[in-house]
Amino acid sequence: MKSYKKLLFVFLMAFSSGVVFAQQEENVPQDVPQTVDPKVRAKVDAARIGLITNRLGLTPEQAEKFWPIYNEFSQKRMEKRQEFRQAQQQIDPNKPDPNKEKDLVKLGLKLRQDEVDLEKDYSGRIMNVISAQQLLSLRKAEQEFRQLILNQLQQRRTLQERKENFKDKNQRLRRNKP
Repeated sequence: MKSYKKLLFVFLMAFSSGVVFAQQEENVPQDVPQTVDPKVRAKVDAARIGLITNRLGLTPEQAEKFWPIYNEFSQKRMEKRQEFRQAQQQIDPNKPDPNKEKDLVKLGLKLRQDEVDLEKDYSGRIMNVISAQQLLSLRKAEQEFRQLILNQLQQRRTLQERKENFKDKNQRLRRNKP
């Protein structure tokens, strides 16, 4: 239990600094690619590795073989998702084009199928390293990590909104003082 608390603390600290960095980039136009601070990325990745390793109960030998395969799979999965997001950005919501939208639907279905095929391939490779039960636990651990990130983002946004509201109130009070 202590290792989980330490892992969560490391994650929260890494994520906190990432949120600060992300908030600074919020005013960047959408067409400019946003990059994540490599230090923050490394901390978040370390927290992800720690949580997944812990949840799966990986032995050092398993971890040594598992992580290169899993990272390769994650990279390819991310590329598929980025391909769809880039195609979505090519469609102008103000100028509907049924043909482009139809093509986007087809591309989305194709990429989802590609992702399923990718998962089948990598699941087989991963099960050469870990058990089927550990593979099932992997999906749960990925969801848990995503939920941790989403919860942390929501908490940070709420805190930021409170700070802004407090700042606005203070400015109004200062202006209204005689």
